[in-house]
Amino acid sequence: MFATAAAWMVVVLHVLFGLAESVGWSQMARRFGYSREATETTRMLALNQGAYNAGLAAVLGWALATGQSATVVAMLVYVVAMAVVGAVSARWTIFVIQGLPALLALALTLLG
Repeated sequence: MFATAAAWMVVVLHVLFGLAESVGWSQMARRFGYSREATETTRMLALNQGAYNAGLAAVLGWALATGQSATVVAMLVYVVAMAVVGAVSARWTIFVIQGLPALLALALTLLG
């Protein structure tokens, strides 16, 4: 039960990330300290990243809803791996915000 709830939290987080990166990019970029020019230059990249996050949320949600435990594990491993990449290449806080919830859900899933 805790594993499923934690994995659903990862779904919710990635839906929110997808929305923030696609629909809310101007506000998010401003929080990151981007100039107006940098915000516009990176808008399409952010939209693409938002689409990936939304897609990940959709597949993980589908796997949870249909009981596809191997897919749930694979998606959670993927999220943790991408959080490591994001932490190394962009900001360490990416691992805290995206990686730790997925790591917790993964651990609970594997132990359950």
